Amino acid sequence: MNTFKQSAIEILKRKKIPLHYSEITRIALESGILKTESVNPEKTMNASLAIDIESKKGGSDFIKISKGIFALNPHKSEIIQTPKIIETEKEQEEKIKIESCFIAKGGEHLVCSELLFRRFNASIMSVDNGIDISAIKDDKFFGIQVKTARKNKVGTYPFYIPGTSFKKHNKGNIFYVLLLRDEEQNRYLVLPSNEVEKKIKEGAIYYVNEKGYSLSVKSKDGKIYLGKKDYEMGYFLNNWDLIK
Repeated sequence: MNTFKQSAIEILKRKKIPLHYSEITRIALESGILKTESVNPEKTMNASLAIDIESKKGGSDFIKISKGIFALNPHKSEIIQTPKIIETEKEQEEKIKIESCFIAKGGEHLVCSELLFRRFNASIMSVDNGIDISAIKDDKFFGIQVKTARKNKVGTYPFYIPGTSFKKHNKGNIFYVLLLRDEEQNRYLVLPSNEVEKKIKEGAIYYVNEKGYSLSVKSKDGKIYLGKKDYEMGYFLNNWDLIK
């Protein structure tokens, strides 16, 4: 499995021009070069490249052209992987994992709270087997998969759905809730699993490889769109009544 740095090297070699970290991440995910469970892969990519430059200086594979823009280092010097460098990279990897866990769990609690206010008997699963929240209402069971993302520098919310999870839990009582996390407000796209499957076939959600799917949500002029083809998704925004 390629790391974020390995993926960035491959993408920058292909494109031969400096790229924003969000664009590097998008291409890496869509081409299948990068496989990750990161809640926010773009933020992880940015942090990974920045830390590599900070720890290795001229020995890094990367240089930072401007804010968020990276290129391959044409004058890379040979360095010895010192214990300090190795430890810095391990600390960064652990930090990324911990932060991803906090964001993911925070999103689950927010969605669970919304369900409880709507009189669902909802609880967060103790073990993540592809379903984050179990919910019961009117003697009907619903499985909820929660994905959380913040808006990136180019104005989109990036999400990633593991392929094994989708194939295992693609039924009528399964819903995906995409949490659009902002400082001002939280918004929720409530998507039945068959709607997710439909958007995969239409190309709004990208098939990365057998490992999963990549999708991005955009907010423009007060409307919500899914993917590059601008599928308007206002009907699903905060529409908790779909879970029935």
